[in-house]
Amino acid sequence: MIRWVLTIFLALVIFSSLLPWLEKLGIGRLPGDLRFTLFGKTFFLPFASTILLSLAVVLLGRLLK
Repeated sequence: MIRWVLTIFLALVIFSSLLPWLEKLGIGRLPGDLRFTLFGKTFFLPFASTILLSLAVVLLGRLLK
């Protein structure tokens, strides 16, 4: 269980640090990504980008197998 929590935490840190670079490629601005402001804070929920990136990782994993 702790391995999954650590893996998800590291993935979020990496994704957050790469987000400005990925937005230049169009990831993070897909139709299924939600960005809204509430009480002066901007929240970002990248649903479509997460699905796209996970599909890319799965395909890459299958090709390297």
